[in-house]
Amino acid sequence: MSLKTVSPHTIHQYLDQGAILVDIRSADEYAREHISEARHIPLEQLATDKTALKDGTAVIFHCRSGHRTQMNANILGACVAGEAYVLEGGLDAWKKAGLPVTRDASQPMELQRQVQIAAGSMVVLGTVLGVTLSPWFLVLSGFVGAGLVFAGISGFCGLARVLMKMPWNR
Repeated sequence: MSLKTVSPHTIHQYLDQGAILVDIRSADEYAREHISEARHIPLEQLATDKTALKDGTAVIFHCRSGHRTQMNANILGACVAGEAYVLEGGLDAWKKAGLPVTRDASQPMELQRQVQIAAGSMVVLGTVLGVTLSPWFLVLSGFVGAGLVFAGISGFCGLARVLMKMPWNR
């Protein structure tokens, strides 16, 4: 199923006609930055409770770039009794169009980005130390790479679990 797209500049016309704007990103993404008119209903919640939006006339879904909404069009479309749309380009396009967002810089960066930064840093560190000090440091890069493969296959990311317990994520 493919959802119809709506440009950022035409969203308010739909909202004035009773449409609902829904942000499907995770709670940590939403907390740091979001469109003030949007309701926050994470994709995971919509996937398990397909009745969450059955009372709305039309629903416009968005994520950061629009890719997540398109990839999950079947799940999202099944949650709506009326018309279902996607904000073309997501939050990124909304900001690029100069439209306002609510930001809270005191909120931590999204956990996924923290994992990417930490894993990438460890790979670079292991490689640099392996080339300059001892080839044994290359084991660090291999360990991190294996952990990422395991996380992709199993859905369990040990690094994410460790980062969740850090003081800035509480």
